[in-house]
Amino acid sequence: MTRVYRSLVTNVCKEMSCYSNFPFQEDYPNFMNQGKFWAYLQEFAEHFDLLRYIRFRTTVRSVTKRPDFSETGRWDVVTETEGKQERAVFDAVMVCTGHYPNPRLPLESFPGIHKFKGQILHSQEYKSPEGFQGKRVLVIGLGNTAGDVAVELSRTAAQVLLSTRTGAWVLHRSSDGGYPFNMVITRRCLNFITQVLPSRVLNWIQQRQLNKRFNHENYGLSITKGKIPKFIVNDELPTCILCGTVTMKTGVKEFTETSALFEDGTVEENIDIVIFATGYTFSFPFLEEPLKSLSTKKIFLYKRVFPSNLERATLALIGFISLKGSILAGTELQARWATRVFKGLCRIPPSQKLMAEATKKEQLIERGVMKDSSEDKLEFIQYLDDLAACIGAKPSVPLLFLKDPRLAWEVFFGPCTPYQYRLVGPGKWDGARNAILTQWDRTLKPLKTRIVPDSTKPASMSHYLKVWGAPILLASLVLICKPSLCLKPVRDHLQHRISPYLMRIW
Repeated sequence: MTRVYRSLVTNVCKEMSCYSNFPFQEDYPNFMNQGKFWAYLQEFAEHFDLLRYIRFRTTVRSVTKRPDFSETGRWDVVTETEGKQERAVFDAVMVCTGHYPNPRLPLESFPGIHKFKGQILHSQEYKSPEGFQGKRVLVIGLGNTAGDVAVELSRTAAQVLLSTRTGAWVLHRSSDGGYPFNMVITRRCLNFITQVLPSRVLNWIQQRQLNKRFNHENYGLSITKGKIPKFIVNDELPTCILCGTVTMKTGVKEFTETSALFEDGTVEENIDIVIFATGYTFSFPFLEEPLKSLSTKKIFLYKRVFPSNLERATLALIGFISLKGSILAGTELQARWATRVFKGLCRIPPSQKLMAEATKKEQLIERGVMKDSSEDKLEFIQYLDDLAACIGAKPSVPLLFLKDPRLAWEVFFGPCTPYQYRLVGPGKWDGARNAILTQWDRTLKPLKTRIVPDSTKPASMSHYLKVWGAPILLASLVLICKPSLCLKPVRDHLQHRISPYLMRIW
């Protein structure tokens, strides 16, 4: 089972990572440790009386189609509890085992690793810095976990080396003004702009913004040429590098009994411990073939949820996505959609059509005609909007501006919090409007532990929006209503005008 280190803190703030009809308590911190988040899950389960439907300490041994599956879509499920097996028939199955069940330890990619006499760990085994005092530690990988482990060990270890082949853009939990960065960057208005501007322009703007806080190249964190840019959230890594407690290194070329040779020709001697923060793999050992193999290929999952080869859509894979935002918000909408498909309230295309489309796409990828984007992180708002549209829960911004301008303003210009997907449609929640209008109150509440009388308040984001919002709103409404007529000419014009300028800069 996946375990987490004790110092883990969420990297998506509470307003962006809550269930859409159950906000966090207002005194909860914006970014919380595992204990707080676990308490929230328990509160959610108790509030909706879910515990009586859950059988704990039960292992699923197999999930197989019934003989009459083509007519009924039912499944035979074998479970085991305290050594006793039981078989039952289910109308539908949701597989929610997640992305992280099996540690990936690619030792074969590191020549000489079997000669190394020090300790070798996967980051899943790391719990706390005890036992690392005075050690020279090499952390391989540069994801969120690698950054967290390197920073924490830098306080007790003699030296921490952080090896990466790709580099990463480092984000901080707080943005300009101290607001949670998720709430500042995840907005419909910004999402709209990204669809208008050419990708080259967006990348240039993004790089300039990210290098404002610190120059990633100077810190050994810049993205290797030809590699797909990736992002991690870490507030302390740049400071640790600046103070010398964490040293950035290139990829490892070879290990000896006590040292590591890196791709740039440098050697680090007397390494005591190597921690592989190299991610995870997932599998479905309880499924039968060919469903077991097909389900591991995301290209064969319709909207990353339904396997394409099932004549009856009664099995859904929940949470097998990489999302630029809260995984909880994404999985909730996946589950809302899946259950409506199970009930026959929503339809998906027939399996023959889905298999034909997926097979054709796979062939184009193998021939190099098409890029395989199945492992790329999905755009948060676009993916959630896509799922919400399937169940009729996607909010209509133009309609909201006509009916409820104050709410529409927050929906379009404010953070795209999960509550937006409870405003309309099946599962509509009467408290959604108020939750959206009070989301900043819950954000600031845990910070107001020391009130200074007569403190001067700087101009807020809402102030600037009130000043400049009218012309932006007018243009936005026109483009929202007629996107196909406006977006392509604007994008083509900008690409033509801006690309030569950027080429001169570069």
